[in-house]
Formats: sequence, C-alpha cells, structure tokens
Amino acid sequence: MATSADASAHFREIRPPATGGAPGDSVNSRALTSVPCMSSILRIERARLATEMRASARLATPLVLGQLSAIGMNAVDALLAGHFNAHTLAVVAVATSVWSLAIVAAIGVMLSVPPSVAQLNGAGRRADIGPLFAQAIWLALALGLVIGLAIYFAGPMLPRLIGVDARLTDDVGQFLRVIAFGAPALALFAALRGLSEGLGLGRPTMYFALLGPLLLAPLGYVLMYGRFGVESMGALGAAIATAIVLWIQVAAFATYVIRNRRFRDLNLLQGWAKPDPRTIAELLRIGLPMGITLLMEGGLFVAVALIIGRLGTDIVASHQVALNVASIAFMVPLGLALATTVRVGNAVGRNDVVGVRHAAMAGFALTLGTQVFSAGAMAILPHAIASLYTSDVAVVSLAAQLLLLAAIFQLSDGIQVVANGALRGLKDTRVPMVITLIAYWVFGMPVGWWLTFQHDMGARGMWIGLIAGLSAAAVLLTTRFWRMSARMATTAEMQASRSQ
Repeated sequence: MATSADASAHFREIRPPATGGAPGDSVNSRALTSVPCMSSILRIERARLATEMRASARLATPLVLGQLSAIGMNAVDALLAGHFNAHTLAVVAVATSVWSLAIVAAIGVMLSVPPSVAQLNGAGRRADIGPLFAQAIWLALALGLVIGLAIYFAGPMLPRLIGVDARLTDDVGQFLRVIAFGAPALALFAALRGLSEGLGLGRPTMYFALLGPLLLAPLGYVLMYGRFGVESMGALGAAIATAIVLWIQVAAFATYVIRNRRFRDLNLLQGWAKPDPRTIAELLRIGLPMGITLLMEGGLFVAVALIIGRLGTDIVASHQVALNVASIAFMVPLGLALATTVRVGNAVGRNDVVGVRHAAMAGFALTLGTQVFSAGAMAILPHAIASLYTSDVAVVSLAAQLLLLAAIFQLSDGIQVVANGALRGLKDTRVPMVITLIAYWVFGMPVGWWLTFQHDMGARGMWIGLIAGLSAAAVLLTTRFWRMSARMATTAEMQASRSQ
C-alpha cells in the first residue's frame, strides 16, 4: 500500500556530498560523487559534451516527434477548416487560440512530474516513483475538471470581451463548449507523459501523440464535411472529433503504461494511494509557476490572436496559417527543452554539477541548429508554405508576410524555451515565471499594441511585439540559468574545501 509518507518522501532535497579532493583535480571516475573545482566546472570537455549531445538527441527525437504529433491535431483542424471556407478557418483560429490556454495550463502544471521523476530515477529511488505518480493522477483529474469548467463557461465570453468579429463569436462559443469535455483527458495524458519522459522513455509519448492526428484526420473530415450519411457540422465537427480523440489517446497510453514491462517495477497499481495534500501541494509548488510561465507565453499568442480578430476575417485566417506554421516549428525546440529538463534533472539527482552544465549546453547547441533550419525555410518559402493551408490568394499573401516575421523570432523562441527547460531541471520555477511575465506582458505586448494601433501596422505590428517579447525572455532566462549553475558550482567547491 502506498502511504502518504511514501508519497512525500520523493521531495527530500538532494545535496552534493562533501568529499575530499585537491582543488586542481580534474574530473575523473569519482565525478558523480565528488565535487569538482570551479575551473573544472567551467572548462568545456569536448568529448563529454559530444556524448551529452548524442544522449540528448536520442531522448529528444521521440519527444520532438511526439510534440509535432500533438500540435498536428491543431494543424489537422486548420487544414480541414482552411479548405472548407475562410469563415470556418477563422472560427477554428479563434477557438483553438482560447483552447490553447487549456493546453498550456494542463501541460504547464503537470511539468512538475518529469523533473521530479527524473531526479528520483537519477538518485536510484525508483520505489518512490509509483506513490508520486498516484498523486500526479489525482492532481491531473482535479486540474482537468477545473480547466474544463473554465473553458465551458468562461471561454465563450473571452472573444466577445476582446471584440472579436461578431460573425465568429457564436460558432467559437459552440466549439469551446464541446471541446471542454476533453480537458480531463488532456491533463491525464500530461501526467502519463510526465512519468514516461521522466524515466527517459520518450517513445511512448511519440506513439500516443501520433495516434491523435492519425485518428483526427478521418474523423474530423467526416464530421466537418459531412460524409457517410453524417450531416456537415463545420467547425463544430472538428471540436467533437478532437474531444473524442483526446479520450482515446489517454485510454491507450494508460493501458500501455500498465502493461509494459519497463514500468512494472514501479508497482503503479498496487494499493492506489488516497490524495495526499502534502505531496500534491509540493507538485503544485513546482508546477504552478511552470503553468503560469507557459500561460504568460501562450497567453501572449492568444491575446495576439484575439486582438487580430478585430481586424477582419482574412487577416484572422492569415494569422492562423502563420501561427500554425510557427507552432509546428516550435515543437522541435520544445521537445529538446523537455529532453534538457530530464538530462539536467538526472544530473542533479546524481549530484553531478558538471553534468548539469553539459546537459544545458547540449540542449542549446542542438536548438541553434534546428532553429536556423526552420528560420531558413520560412524566409525562403513563405508563399509555398502558406499555400498548403488555403487556396485563398489574399490569405496566402498576408500569411507569407507574417511568416517572414516568424522566421526572425525562431532563434529567440528556441533559446528561451530550452533555457526554461534547463531551469525546470533544477526545479527553479518562480523566478522564470516573473521573467516571462515581464518579457511578454510588460515589454512584448505593449510594443505590439503600439505598432498595431498607433502606427497602423495591422497584424505585422503584433508579430513584431512577439519578436520583442521572445527576445527579451531568451536573454533573461539564459542569464538566469548560467548564474544558477555557477552558484551551484561555487557552493560545491566551498563544500569540498571545508571537507579537506
């Protein structure tokens, strides 16, 4: 039987042990348990960094594919709606922008699970993972219910308050009231993926995330366009299909975790624990700042979409096309950030101060490479990319202009998300929350609003605001991580000196 004491034990702080060693010693086979000197920590060991990059890439590849599959559900909705008509595409654009708040809230809070599991796994405390996961499931159920109720009752009011085109608001409200029933499944899926990814198992996330668009494409097509005797439902059909697919995904993922041998020693079903307020509160202490951080960023994009919703149907549709492309590109650095969280968390769990920095460096290096590629594709082929979503000439032309701006912020967007991932691995979440609040809402949003309405730049003004906010976040979050890791190194060196 899993007890409250078991469930609370996982959060015992892991500190670097005080061991001997001369200050000038190089990192050797004792590096996992001894404390290296400052010069060793700051020196980039090329061989080890290359090894870390390979390990991060192996872990990140299925996570990236999983993220691409997850955002693929929004892409499927956008592609189906874009070839239906401009009105339906605009409805899906506004509604999925509001729904994305639910997505980032659920994922953000449940991001407390991967680093907690990773640190326990790195410390060899696998027996504590099962009780932790039980509390994560209770948290996910409560979170999903709250988010679902918020989307159902408050979601339809948000577009009206912002002043979205009145021709869209009724259909947007109908979409949101239906898709709200998928919110509990969304939160449960986030808990399951947190367990799997925290153990360094990225493929299950890829498999079951890929299941989403594969099921949604035919089901959404039948319900939206009306096939096989089903009446055409337009955007409502996409909402119904999405909610159904979310529940299928979580049922399949749960079955896999219960039956797969790699999770068997965790004893996930032996004596299911009752809710433990202390453990759930600790998960929330870590997860809420993460959720708020993602809401700050996701909320910025939602606010941009809703503000642009005041500018007309074609502009809304073009924004949706460009945003969907940018979101798909963002899934690559996001997957790398998730891998970085796990690698940094593992290093913290085994008291490897040098490993913490190498894990972060690997994440940054891989991200730089992927973002240069995505920026180049958007800058060179904007019209070709936009044409994949719609044949409307006006929408394609406007979307191509926005894709050029999206190309500019690829680098800063990738760097900020990986820096945040590295900080999550350290369980440093509160200061990053404040940083994102300042970068996105004190800096980015005012710049976008000023350019859009004071200088009549339209949608381009809001996208320049995105560039400003993401760039500020990238600089501040990266600085925060290097200062935190340097502080860890200094503390470790002082402990080593005292132990001599």
